[in-house]
Amino acid sequence: MTPAINLLKKLKIKFHIHQYEHDVYETHYGQEAVSKLDPKLNIVPGQVFKTLILNLNDDNKTFAVCVLPVNCHLDLKKAAKTLNCKKIELADPNVATKITGYLVGGISPLGQKKHLPTLIDLTAQQFSMIFVSGGRRGLEIEISPQDLANILNAHFVEITA
Repeated sequence: MTPAINLLKKLKIKFHIHQYEHDVYETHYGQEAVSKLDPKLNIVPGQVFKTLILNLNDDNKTFAVCVLPVNCHLDLKKAAKTLNCKKIELADPNVATKITGYLVGGISPLGQKKHLPTLIDLTAQQFSMIFVSGGRRGLEIEISPQDLANILNAHFVEITA
């Protein structure tokens, strides 16, 4: 079990685990999840979400989390405005691993080492269930977007380009 799954069990949140065989040569983790999740689930690419760790104000001390569809790009200006920052950038992968406890490609928004401010793209609200990383490559959690937001004390905002 991963910290993300342990957290959901502890909170008694309804969720489903989906696993697939991760290709070690694949670096487009979100697209891999879309293509390898069970076709019977009838999911669309916009229903699978990636977790990005952001470095705020270039200080390598302040971070935030953005959860957005794997088929979209983060709009750094929109995220910066919402987070009330002058400058944001994607955190270095090694730093993201250190602060979350997860490897890149398996970073879950749930069960991170430290609670970080979290933004979830507005599009999540159009689905009854979304898919986020379960805490390792090849492991996805199906969860209600509202449950995800409640657990993380996250805000639904427009953060995609």
